[in-house]
Amino acid sequence: MTFRSRVISATVCAAALAVVLACFASFITVRSALLSAVDQSLLQAAHNPSNDPGGDDARFTGSYTELVLASGQTVPSSGVPIDSVIRSYAKGKSGHNLRTVLIGNQSYRELIIGLPADTVVSCSTGLCEVKTTSAQLFVVNVTGQVNELRNLVRKLLIVAAAGLLLALALGFLLARAALRPLVEVTDEIETIAETNDMGYRLKEGDIDELGRLRRVFNRLLTSVESSQQLQRQLVLDASHELRTPLTSLRTNAQVLSRANELEPDDLTQLTDDMITQVDELASLVADLGELARGERSEGAVVTLRLDECVDECVDTARTYARIKDITIESVVEPSNVEGRRDRLVRAISNLLTNAVKFTPPGGRIVVTSSHATVSVSDSGPGISEADVPFVFDRFWRSASSRSLPGSGLGLSIVAQVVHEFHGSVTVDRDPQLGGARFRIVFPAPNDDTSE
Repeated sequence: MTFRSRVISATVCAAALAVVLACFASFITVRSALLSAVDQSLLQAAHNPSNDPGGDDARFTGSYTELVLASGQTVPSSGVPIDSVIRSYAKGKSGHNLRTVLIGNQSYRELIIGLPADTVVSCSTGLCEVKTTSAQLFVVNVTGQVNELRNLVRKLLIVAAAGLLLALALGFLLARAALRPLVEVTDEIETIAETNDMGYRLKEGDIDELGRLRRVFNRLLTSVESSQQLQRQLVLDASHELRTPLTSLRTNAQVLSRANELEPDDLTQLTDDMITQVDELASLVADLGELARGERSEGAVVTLRLDECVDECVDTARTYARIKDITIESVVEPSNVEGRRDRLVRAISNLLTNAVKFTPPGGRIVVTSSHATVSVSDSGPGISEADVPFVFDRFWRSASSRSLPGSGLGLSIVAQVVHEFHGSVTVDRDPQLGGARFRIVFPAPNDDTSE
């Protein structure tokens, strides 16, 4: 079933329910009013009985009374059927009963009142005392009212049918008019899907549901367009970065084909260069794979001890720092963060690797951590103010670092991990060491146990 059909069906069903309820309420109201008036007249006749309960004049007007004895005999005799209900009241049941009965082809409203023994009632000779229990019947002809109710039912059925047809027609027209803007939006979206034009934007329209849909879809297009641009840029940058080591490897491989003509020292140098270039390629491929994971990595987000992660990274970094006689000092206090351990360790390790790379031999690196914050400072040359806005860009490398090994993706991965866990990362110059200072701030979880 199409959405248009569902809208029409819902409109018709709602209208049908409203019409049926209105017709039913009208019928019940009219029926209650008619029968209530008849019942009131019967009850009034019961309190003020006439002296001639069953005269010809009473039968002519359509209302009369009669007395039913316990034996089932009626006074005066009549054609009113005496059923078990009437007999139960005649045999001593108290109270009264109002009901509609069919006598012949005529409808009557009947009031039955149970009378105890020794009750004085009106009769043709005046007043009579009935020695046994009995029942007094008050009967009025309501055939005219019943016929009017039947006519009312037929008219209400016609009105209901007409209302349903009108609802169907209006539902079709209203659905067509209401869904026209949605059809236009759908056509525009189909055009975008066919042309793959992510630069196209829908007209935002009014401040309503459709306008909101248009604005949300435009934001989605902006996000997709930005993602495509980043992907293209990543591919271009990656191809550019891969071209240099691949070209160098190709050249060295060509030279290696004439290994028998090379001196042993040259051959050793050539082999070492090729191993270094392969390591750079492996590192670049690993970094590209890390970036390809996007802003959301796999695995559950759990509460981690930030101090333990920092200690682990510092221990690993000291292994590489000893080669350059670099001292790494750490001041770590217990604190918790929400994240994934492998991603968090990767971000902190990248900061330490970057610090070791740019710290001169014999230099110092200071790592501090407390209250969901990590700071890494070094005694290297630092980062100029002009370069600060580009530090976390993919493949960006300052002029002074282009001769050093690396892919230019380490700090981009740091920024990606930090943003994934809703934190922030900044860089400035350390006032004591004089080099760069990177500072990561994570949102502390509610159950933070920092001291």
